[in-house]
Amino acid sequence: MADNSWDKCVEEAVNVLESRQVLRSLRPICMSSQKDEGTMRSRGNQGDEYEVFDGMRQWDRTSVEVSVSIPTFHKWLHDEPSNGEEDFSGDALSEGRKERFKKLLLFSGNDYLGLSSHPTIANAAASAVQEYGMGPKGSALICGYTTYHRLLESSLAELKKKEDCLVCPTGFAANMAAMVAIGSVASLLAASGKPLMNEKVAIFSDALNHASIIDGIRLAERQGNVDVFVYRHCDMYHLNSLLSSCKMKRKVVVTDSLFSMDGDFAPMEELSELRKKHGFLLVIDDAHGTFVCGENGGGVAEQFNCEADVDLCVGTLSKAAGCHGGFIACSKKWKQLIQSRGRSFIFSTAIPVPMAAAAYAAVVVARKEGWRRKAIWERVKEFEALSGVQISSPIISLVVGNQEKALQGSRYLLKSGFHVMAIRPPTVPPNSCRLRVTLSATHTTEDVKKLITALSSCLDFRNTSHILSSLSPKL
Repeated sequence: MADNSWDKCVEEAVNVLESRQVLRSLRPICMSSQKDEGTMRSRGNQGDEYEVFDGMRQWDRTSVEVSVSIPTFHKWLHDEPSNGEEDFSGDALSEGRKERFKKLLLFSGNDYLGLSSHPTIANAAASAVQEYGMGPKGSALICGYTTYHRLLESSLAELKKKEDCLVCPTGFAANMAAMVAIGSVASLLAASGKPLMNEKVAIFSDALNHASIIDGIRLAERQGNVDVFVYRHCDMYHLNSLLSSCKMKRKVVVTDSLFSMDGDFAPMEELSELRKKHGFLLVIDDAHGTFVCGENGGGVAEQFNCEADVDLCVGTLSKAAGCHGGFIACSKKWKQLIQSRGRSFIFSTAIPVPMAAAAYAAVVVARKEGWRRKAIWERVKEFEALSGVQISSPIISLVVGNQEKALQGSRYLLKSGFHVMAIRPPTVPPNSCRLRVTLSATHTTEDVKKLITALSSCLDFRNTSHILSSLSPKL
C-alpha cells in the first residue's frame, strides 16, 4: 500500500479477535482417497488433466441459444405478470414437442465466455457429484469447507495476484461480507468498544455501485462502524474533493470495476493515483471483468496494469466462469478478518463440492482458452462498427428513456427471436430505461449483424444514449 496504516489496522483487528478467542479458522475436509489427492495436486499445479479446445465447438452454442414455451412467449409479449408457473412433463424439447417452443438467441446473459456449456467443466462437476454427492453440507467454518474449496481459492488468488482468497456462497454475499468486515475494524479497535466519529471507517462509494455493495455498506452503517460518502459516478474530481475534506483517518474507496448497467469502466489509473495521494483502502467489485478483461483473464485491474493498487478484489463465479459462487481475493490477514466478521459468509452454507470442482475447472479453461477473450472483444468491435454506437465493453446499455419505449423495444426483439431485456426502475432511475445487450464469445459475427438489423428497426442509434454518467447517488 502507499500508506501501510491499513495493513497495521487489519493486523491489530485480527490480534484483537485472537485475544478474545473469536478468530475463526477454516479447516478443509479432505474428500479424496490417496490416489485422488495426487490427482488434485497435479491439477492444482498445471491443470493438465482438463481438456481444452482451440476454437468454438457445437456445444458452445447452447450458452446463447434458449427456448421458451409458446404460452410464456405470448405472456411475455403482452407483459402479463408471471410467477414462473408452467406445466412441464417429460422432455420439454423432445421430438414432437419442439413446435410448442420459441427459440431465442440470448443477448442478455452474463455468460461472457460461454463456459456454462463447456464439457470439461460439466465433467468436473459430474465426476465430483458421482463420487461425493453434494459434499458435506454446512457453513464453511463448520464442515462445508473442503480441499476442493481450498484448491479453488488458491487458483483465484493466483489469478488475481493476491496472497490469498476466500470463496463465498455468491458474489452478493462476498460484497456484503467485505463491507461488514471492513466496518468491524472500527469497533474492534475503538477504545470504548463503540467507535467515536473519528474512529469510524469512512467509505467512499461510487453512485452506481452494485446493490450488494450498497447493502453491505448499509449494514456496516447500521452497526455504527462507518460513515458513508457517495461520489458522482466515476467523477474523480468529486471523489478527491470528498477525500480531501474528510478528517477521518481510515478511508476506503469501493467501486465496481466494470459497471453492470452502463458498461463503462471505473477510472482505474486515476483511482490508483488518488490512492497514492490519500492512502485509502481500494476495494473493487470485478464481477463483470474477471476472466473477460486482461491478457490472462485477471480482470479490469490487470487490463489497466494496476493490480498492486487493489487491496481487496471481489468477484463472482456465476458470470464469465459459468458456474456459481463468489470470492474475495486479498491478503491472509484480510481473509482472517473477513472469515471471522463477514456475516454473509459465516452464516451461509458453503457452495457444494461439485460446484467448487466445476469452478476450479473453469479457472483452468478460462486461462488456457484465450481465444474466448479474443472472440468477445472482436464482437465488441463489430457491434460498435455496425451500430455506430461508441462502446467500451461487452455490456451495452441503449438508453431509450421511458419505460414504455424500453418495453416496446424488448417486445419487438422478442418477436424477432432475440432475448434482450428492458431494464426499468428500480434497477435504474426513472426515464433512464434501457435495452441492455450483452455479448458473448460464443456469439458469431452473423449473430451480431442480425441483432443490429433488428435493433435498427425499433430504435434510432443516432438518438440513443449509451452511457448515463450523471445520476443521483443511490445511498
